[in-house]
Amino acid sequence: MKFIDEANISVQAGHGGRGSISFRREKYVPRGGPDGGDGGKGGDVVFEATTRMSTLLDFKYQRRFEAKNGSPGMGKMKNGKAAPDLVIPVPVGTVITDRSSNDVLADMTTDKQRVIIAKSGRGGKGNTFFTTSTRQAPKFSQDGEEGESKEIHLELKLLADVGLIGEPNAGKSTFISVVSQARPKIADYPFTTLEPVLGVVGHKKANAFVVCDLPGLIEGAHQGKGMGDRFLKHAQRTRVLLHLVSLAPDETRPAIDRYRVIEKEITKYFDDSKKRKRIIVLTKSDLVDNTVVTDVLKEFKKAKIKAPLIVISAATRTNVNLVLDALVKELETNPK
Repeated sequence: MKFIDEANISVQAGHGGRGSISFRREKYVPRGGPDGGDGGKGGDVVFEATTRMSTLLDFKYQRRFEAKNGSPGMGKMKNGKAAPDLVIPVPVGTVITDRSSNDVLADMTTDKQRVIIAKSGRGGKGNTFFTTSTRQAPKFSQDGEEGESKEIHLELKLLADVGLIGEPNAGKSTFISVVSQARPKIADYPFTTLEPVLGVVGHKKANAFVVCDLPGLIEGAHQGKGMGDRFLKHAQRTRVLLHLVSLAPDETRPAIDRYRVIEKEITKYFDDSKKRKRIIVLTKSDLVDNTVVTDVLKEFKKAKIKAPLIVISAATRTNVNLVLDALVKELETNPK
């Protein structure tokens, strides 16, 4: 399934039904009074969050949504039938914004959460309503109110406990494939992952948690370079950031420099990023000897980085459990 995380749509709530102009006509009652019923209410446009969807792909093919109008009133004081609400399902994590004002209308963060985005019109009054002591046979009724119409922007920000960040080919996809049932594409070249991948991790007796493998980031990502701004938004909702830095011998810059580039991009993209807990993971240790690992550890220690630092090889499973232990500890210390 193709991953789509943004869409523009238009919604139209239902109009209210027109009130009826009617007079009682029965045998032996040639000049009965007014008996026009009221029109029915139109349908609201309602958005509902669901865990059964993981992308906004459906909105690529349907961009116009219209609720039904209320039925008109009838004679014999029968009111028109109200129209059903139009319920539009969206994935949990969807942010709904009014395109004309840029106001956020709703942030759909929980399953089955419902929000009315476009309100329907009320039904018009029938001529019975307008009867008075001085106006006993009104020959007019009221039109139904028009329903609201809005241009909407949908943006999906994935909800995950842990976000995997790092440069392209840092070993993020291999890591998530080892610790969960997620099976992202893995290859020995940059930008293998082109869309976020979610995996559920169970470790020892701790509660299961969700990990999001974000596509590789590069310098200038916060400005949209390499589509980085589209990927960084998914890191905003995570509780812990797992920053993976490759130790592979084909890297041309020092590990500490590559770490700083990604941290700088995250800080520039969202202000509260420094409050997010970090765990630094040096990956692909199986490809270098111990002296290289020791030298890199000295660089990070010299930089006085406070985050926990773990050296692993996902390919050989070395120290992977240490990372999971650290993640569980951070998640339990900082509950939702």
